Amino acid sequence: MLSRLEKYRNDLEKARIKRNEWDGKVKELERKCKEEENTTIHDMVHAANMTPEQLARLLKMAMMQQVQGMGEPSPEKDDADMEETENE
Repeated sequence: MLSRLEKYRNDLEKARIKRNEWDGKVKELERKCKEEENTTIHDMVHAANMTPEQLARLLKMAMMQQVQGMGEPSPEKDDADMEETENE
C-alpha cells in the first residue's frame, strides 16, 4: 500500500512540474500574440499614413457607432471626417 501512495505522490509531483512548464508556455504564447497584434495594428496605422489625431477620431467614431448598435463606420463618412481633420 505504501508503494502505491509513493507512486501517486511521484506522479503528482511530475504533474505539478508539467503544469508549471505549461503555464510558462501559455504566458509566453500570450505575450507573443499580444506583441504580434500590436505590431499588426501599428503597421496598419502606419500604412494608412494617419496622424494620432486622425486615429483617435476614427476610433472614437467606431466606438460610438458600436454603442449605438449601428455596426462598423461607413467608409464615406470616415473619408469626409479625415479630410475635415486634415483641413483643421
